[in-house]
Amino acid sequence: MPFRSVPFSRRAFINLTVFGGLMVLSLVIGLIVPPKWSVEQTTLDVQTNEKGELYYSSRGEPVIIDPISSKDSFLFSAEPGSLIGEIPVEEEYVSDTEDNGERSIHRLRAIKHWGFWSLLPALCAVVLCWVTREPISALLGGIVSGALILGQYDLTGAVLIPALGTTSVAGILVLYLWLLGGLLGVWSKSGAALAFAEWITRVVVRGPRTAKLVAWFLGITFFQGGTVSTVLVGTTVRPIADKENISHEELAYIVDSTASPIASQLAFNAWPGYVQAFIFVSGVTFLATEADRIAFFFSSVPFCFYAIFAVLGTFLLSVEKPLFLGKKMKAAMERARSTGQLDSEDAAPLALPEDSQSQPPVGYTASPLEFILPLILLISVAIGTFVAFGSPNVHWAFGVALILAGGMALVKGLTLRELVDGFSQGVRSVVGGSIILLLAITIGGISTQTGGGTYLVQLLESSIPWFLLPVLLQIMTMTIAFSTGTSWGTYAVAFPLAWRFH
Repeated sequence: MPFRSVPFSRRAFINLTVFGGLMVLSLVIGLIVPPKWSVEQTTLDVQTNEKGELYYSSRGEPVIIDPISSKDSFLFSAEPGSLIGEIPVEEEYVSDTEDNGERSIHRLRAIKHWGFWSLLPALCAVVLCWVTREPISALLGGIVSGALILGQYDLTGAVLIPALGTTSVAGILVLYLWLLGGLLGVWSKSGAALAFAEWITRVVVRGPRTAKLVAWFLGITFFQGGTVSTVLVGTTVRPIADKENISHEELAYIVDSTASPIASQLAFNAWPGYVQAFIFVSGVTFLATEADRIAFFFSSVPFCFYAIFAVLGTFLLSVEKPLFLGKKMKAAMERARSTGQLDSEDAAPLALPEDSQSQPPVGYTASPLEFILPLILLISVAIGTFVAFGSPNVHWAFGVALILAGGMALVKGLTLRELVDGFSQGVRSVVGGSIILLLAITIGGISTQTGGGTYLVQLLESSIPWFLLPVLLQIMTMTIAFSTGTSWGTYAVAFPLAWRFH
């Protein structure tokens, strides 16, 4: 049978040309450009344990150190820009005496970078996302670019498996695929999500504005922040929003822009404890202890203008009185209200349409309590574990919510086969999002290894005018956040950078 001829479109040609050109460029950079090294110095808040050993806390765990004198340190005496190629040591703990006579302990890390080309993996992801309009291939292109620069040609064995074969990634898979996906599937199969949407529509919602206000209020309520808050709120309000013809563009903006911003404003979560570790400065008395630094974090909350404006902006969009509305958002609102089309024509939703619709078995009548009680338990466990242990255990929270939702459905008459079928459909509905999240983690690690953030620090710290600091730091944090895909990773780079500029 002869092969059928397939037309090769102009867009496909452009996509392949851009992708191939970026990959060839990355390969050439990796082969001919030697890496440079920049020494990152962090002053540690060192304490002494009962054995007389020096240690500092990292991620809540003590790290025992044995610092050497600054006179014996290779990295301490290295001139800026003098380290090129291979070096004998990449990390040292150094003891030094300050001008005031006080002893300080520093952690010195040699971080390599390729100058401007260190930004190439992130730029590849941006360019490919713009050209192909497809996030998975764009992120994968950025990963391949970084691997070629680093000389790691075994993409699976040297890049993907080490990046994804970690405890943190396994935790993400358990949370998003099994617990979150399973909970969504059970709610969908039993009709609990639809029952809740119909109930709250009768009680609260009177149109698109009140539906969006429910989304905004839930975003404020789930102030633990991050991706979990985004997914939880989005899952809760989507049936309500869909019934009121609210475009998915509107809903995505409201849900996403109340997640992390509100977590920094109502910071009764894990964020203060994490951030305080980055704002220790030797000799600054009001930052001497962890309690002092947490208090300093809370005192900075009124000056977190981005978070304030983000939460205010989502509220104004909810009541349809925005200070600014872009063309595409306005078009999306008009499209959804007039035609009921919630996604744009060229959209590629990660959730499958058939998985977003409740399909309860014949004869099974769901109650709003099947949605509300697991949700209350989820929030209670998350807040309770935060109070008890200092950080919310979201795996426990989603796990007990899934058990309660499944148990209630079985007691009310759902068969075990139907329950497992709903669980499987829910897992399938979040596979696409999980792949994007895992690729974002991987490209974040690649960007760190190529030293993009280090290059930006070295480029700007010696020549930046003081009055441009706020704007440039904002732009830089936006770049780092996109490159790494994590707000917490951005904190880790941005805070030491800001102190350095200061």
